[in-house]
Amino acid sequence: MAAPNVHISTHPCLRAKLSQLRSKHANARETKALIHEIALIVAVEALASELTSVNSGTAETPLGAQYTTETVHPPVALVPVLRSGLGMLEALQTLLPDPVLVHHLGLYREPTTLQPVEYYNNLPYHRPSSASAHPDIAILLDPIIATGGTSVAAIQTLLEWGVKKVVVIAVLASEGGLDRASKEGGAEGQVEIWVGGCDKEVTDKGMIRPGMGDVGDRLFLTIGK
Repeated sequence: MAAPNVHISTHPCLRAKLSQLRSKHANARETKALIHEIALIVAVEALASELTSVNSGTAETPLGAQYTTETVHPPVALVPVLRSGLGMLEALQTLLPDPVLVHHLGLYREPTTLQPVEYYNNLPYHRPSSASAHPDIAILLDPIIATGGTSVAAIQTLLEWGVKKVVVIAVLASEGGLDRASKEGGAEGQVEIWVGGCDKEVTDKGMIRPGMGDVGDRLFLTIGK
């Protein structure tokens, strides 16, 4: 049974698209489109729960009628994990009503130990000029949660950076990876994980089985590198 902060989508369209994405015959263009579409569906479900609508002022319709405008709260930042998280970024930017901060984390798994190694981090460590410039929620984008090591490292980094909450959005996870990542965060509600699907197994090389292969390689045509 999944932890209460783990949310696995049951959307029929997502499940169909996930089965298409698993196919070895999906080319890079098809893979990119399916990652985008699945990320959009998961993000719709996640942000409906994590954000609220607030009044932001007034405006006028083409007929001259006044109406109350709305936006979303609290402030968020998008944090794709390089490389494959970039394939999910546009979906979130499309969904959110206004432009938001985008930061990047670069993490790779050491092939022997499967432990995450950080090679890039552009989170700003200077104090923002106003409180509103610092997001309350970091939305972590990574298509795959396999062993959970990368997610755990990224979550720890973001909480240490100072956000109040980390929302992880993924396309596919393993049961073990979800269990490991869901235990991060010191306070209840500090970490929420939203994912398109879940498989049981992880191979000794840290790949989800049946899974969908290495998403970064499939997106950027670096298979066999």
